[in-house]
Amino acid sequence: MNQIVIDRPKAGGTVFPVLGAVSFCHLLNDMMQALLPAIYPILKGGFNLSFAQIGFLTLTYQMTASILQPLVGLYTDRRPQPYSLPFGMGASMIGLVTLAYAPSYAVLLAGGMMLGLGSSIFHPESSRIARLASGGAHGLAQSLFQVGGNFGSALGPLLAAFFVLPRGQNSLAWFALAALTGIVVLTGLAHWYKSNGHARRPARGPMPRHATLPPNQVRRAMAVLIALLFSKFIYLASFTSYYVFFLMHRFDLTTQNAQVCLFVFFAAVALGTIAGGPLGDRIGRRRVIWGSILGALPFALVLPYATLPVTIGLSVVIGLVLSSAFPAIVVYAQDLLPGRVGMVSGLLFGLIFGVGGIGAAALGGLADHFGIDFVYRVCSFLPVIGLLTALLPDVETAKQL
Repeated sequence: MNQIVIDRPKAGGTVFPVLGAVSFCHLLNDMMQALLPAIYPILKGGFNLSFAQIGFLTLTYQMTASILQPLVGLYTDRRPQPYSLPFGMGASMIGLVTLAYAPSYAVLLAGGMMLGLGSSIFHPESSRIARLASGGAHGLAQSLFQVGGNFGSALGPLLAAFFVLPRGQNSLAWFALAALTGIVVLTGLAHWYKSNGHARRPARGPMPRHATLPPNQVRRAMAVLIALLFSKFIYLASFTSYYVFFLMHRFDLTTQNAQVCLFVFFAAVALGTIAGGPLGDRIGRRRVIWGSILGALPFALVLPYATLPVTIGLSVVIGLVLSSAFPAIVVYAQDLLPGRVGMVSGLLFGLIFGVGGIGAAALGGLADHFGIDFVYRVCSFLPVIGLLTALLPDVETAKQL
């Protein structure tokens, strides 16, 4: 078995101001993205949508990002485009304004596509900046980058509950100000990125070193990672798109109270993301992936049958445990394919959008035909796919200090 030993990266060379800025922009980007599913109750009533139509709206928005992200990453691996970042934020801004004033379902779909376009540009290049600024602590940098997005996703339901819902669909346009802020910050990051472009391939440095695996083994490992992401993000799609409806149906919660519960879940996801990257730096990413996805299984199995307080508590545990996997998976894949940071980041971030979109559409159809409770009973078995982690090659053994 191909195996190497790496030391835990030292964070002394980590450029924290850059990581903070890119994480903040990730917060703004994902906050705007999260507003779309958060206002589904408004759209469902205002446009008389079925669950299947809501799922198709999610599919349209997420598939745009899914298809384009790996292509953007592959292109920018060869020809970095620092100033594409503010352009991507501008596309998201246009998408929000379109959604705010959409007169029909078809225009809602167009607004969702613009949101997807913005994410397809943002994630590959910003993930590359995070790795460039990591100083070798790739897991830490990936966690700091991703946690901004998680907090943005958590803010979306709160903003929808206390700002958008009372004021209506048109109030989405106010969030164009957040996009303008992001454009300013990303322009500054683009200047830094361009100035430090000589270091854009940190994988060639002495740390971390990479195992050279046979192509068949690399392909098998990537297939396993894709299956694990399938498990994780279809389950997360059940929360992102339908958790509010589940709580309203099962426990007769108001829309606002259900949105607060969704915020609690997303906050737990953010905390789990913070832990996942540094933990992978310390004990090894394969171990984190093992414990994360399979570890959520017992809690997921109980959730569809629990009382309201227990449901909220279980959602917190599931969010914490399940979310720790993604930073480890991203860095594991980047180490598996050194020199392809943009392509790998675009593929994985694009994949989660695509899987989430397909999952939302499929789960919406199930909810229409069998009820929202059935969706959570079916999804509770998805973490079993975590057993596939046993097939991942052990490409690193991290030393604990």
